[in-house]
Parts: sequence; structure tokens; C-alpha cells
Amino acid sequence: MRAPDAEVPTDRRAAEIDRRTAETDIHVALALPGGGEGERDTGIGFFNHMLDLLARHGRMSLTVRARGDLSTGGHHTVEDVGICVGQALDRALGDRAGIFRYGQATVPMDESRSSCAIDISGRGLCAFDASLPPGAIGDFDYELTEEFFRALASNARLTLHLTVEAGTNAHHVIESLFKACARALRIAVAIDPTEASVPSTKGTLA
Repeated sequence: MRAPDAEVPTDRRAAEIDRRTAETDIHVALALPGGGEGERDTGIGFFNHMLDLLARHGRMSLTVRARGDLSTGGHHTVEDVGICVGQALDRALGDRAGIFRYGQATVPMDESRSSCAIDISGRGLCAFDASLPPGAIGDFDYELTEEFFRALASNARLTLHLTVEAGTNAHHVIESLFKACARALRIAVAIDPTEASVPSTKGTLA
């Protein structure tokens, strides 16, 4: 999917990551802020849709091109995309000077509701509080949701808390998780006009 191009903001922070292994070949280009422009092509339709949501609601430009060993399942592709998006975000944020650092959002999706809290702390941690049943949407196993967010948090060096508060439809639950993460991330990475340095009493976020 390709979103319409938008004007390039004056405070744009950007990075590109390439990762090639025996299992996957991935290119990620990310820029903050953005309007959801870019293309997401992973070979997994539902995962493309979730990345579309992350880009659009996270107000970032995001291109993901991934080729993986989908004959063995989507695990390697989804996890490695999480690694690359996390690394691109980490690189784009640089020393984290001037950002809000914290972000929190609760997002409903029909009968489901999920919350996300983020600290761009420099320490990778994912606390994932969700009980997704066994199953899949196309080639996307439900359990890959947690794998993506763990890889993202570890490589972007985020403290990431995700909680499913309600929901019975797995599609809706997973969508609400991605939207909540996107909205919280949008707040956390935004430039704080009252903060001229790194938002930490230590003087560093690492």
C-alpha cells in the first residue's frame, strides 16, 4: 500500500536499515514525523495492514520491503521486520534530545480495547499483557503480535507496555494493539518545545 506523499517537515529525523540473513532480506526506511506515506510489502497481507496502521497513526513515513522464508511460516519475517523497524527508529531518534520521551494511549476497536504506555528510556523491555487464542489471520499467526512488539522494543530501546483490556475478536484485538502503540509512540517521539536537551536527570537515555 502506498499513501499519498506529504510535505517534508522541517524537523524530520530519518534512518534506513538493511538486514540480510539466510531466512530474510529486509529493507526499512523510516522518518519522523510523517503522514503514513511509504509502502509496506512483507508477503503477509495482514501484517502489511498492521504496519500501515503503525505508520498512519504513528505519524511516520515507513517503507518496509521484506522477503522471508514464508514456506516455514511468518515467524522469521515478522520478527526480523520488528528488529529492523526498531533499529531504524533508534537511529532516527539519535541521542533523544528534545523529545517528549513518554507516551500513552488507549484505543478501542469495536468490542476490543487496548492500552499502550511507552518510555523511550534507552532500555529495551516489552511487557505484553494479552491472552490471544491459538489461530491465524491468513499467514499471520496471532502469537506473532507479541514477537513483533518484543523485537521492536528491544531494538528501538523502548520500555513498552501493552495491555488488552477487552475484546473477543482476534483481528480487532491485534488492530487495537497496533493502533495504541502507534498513538503512544507518536506522542513520545514528538519534539517538546520546552525541552532543549535529553529528557533525563542523568543527561542520557541509555
